[in-house]
Amino acid sequence: MTTEPTAQTEEPAADAAAEPFRFFRLEVARTERLSPTLLRITFGADGDGSLDGFASGGFDQSLSLFLPHPGQAEPVMPTGPDWFQEYRALDPGVRAVLRSYTVRAQRPGEVDIDFVLHTDPAGPAAQWASEAEPGDWIIALGPAVPDNTGVRFRPPEGTDFVIVAADETALPAAAAILQALPEGQPAKVWIRVPHTDDAIKLDTAADAEITWLTGATGGVVDALRAAELPEGTPYAWLAGEAGMVRELRRQLVRERKFDRRAVAFTGYWRRGASEDQFRYEAEDTDAEG
Repeated sequence: MTTEPTAQTEEPAADAAAEPFRFFRLEVARTERLSPTLLRITFGADGDGSLDGFASGGFDQSLSLFLPHPGQAEPVMPTGPDWFQEYRALDPGVRAVLRSYTVRAQRPGEVDIDFVLHTDPAGPAAQWASEAEPGDWIIALGPAVPDNTGVRFRPPEGTDFVIVAADETALPAAAAILQALPEGQPAKVWIRVPHTDDAIKLDTAADAEITWLTGATGGVVDALRAAELPEGTPYAWLAGEAGMVRELRRQLVRERKFDRRAVAFTGYWRRGASEDQFRYEAEDTDAEG
């Protein structure tokens, strides 16, 4: 992001094929262009009940997708008990492209995932999505139980108002969060998108004030700093470019004195780093503790 959504700070553990995550084969059922930047792909079962047991926890549910490289007909991906070690041992130019995405919606037998289609240049996942046709398939390491670590939006009981601040890479997650908020929940939302036409309709029963921004991601930081926030106990969800997210969190915790536990934050990409560079940096950070 600017690449498409990449890894979200943690690598799946080697035993993640067991509960609460396991492998699913997702077959493209249809595609829908939502805006200049967003493409929705609806995945279904491939006739063998492969979506049985898929249990999205809602909100910002993340999952890992394994996609083919350009020119490959299908992803090269081991799925056995030692899949992670076997995957890492494969040639990076051959093994499946690993990216993290958000479950936008789940219905019986179907899962929607929204892809960001950047073209400067397009990464392998964006290229695959832009060319995807019904019948194409990928592998997902997805949730097998609703309450899992891939859901980060967890406002505690007693939250008086919610803050959502994101860029286009986190727009699918932000949209899912807004749709899941209870009726009348006060929410202040800032979303940066590349084009004005990316300001898609967001369904929500919450009492949400949504501000769309274009231009640099720093505009989200400035907009939040200038905002007058409601009284009461806040909960904030921040996601998108890592530098933007860091500044937003610093502003809320240091300047506005939010409780650190009331700020959920995830860097989806970093300006100046490729998708794979950002993933490797995240892995190294996790390894260092």
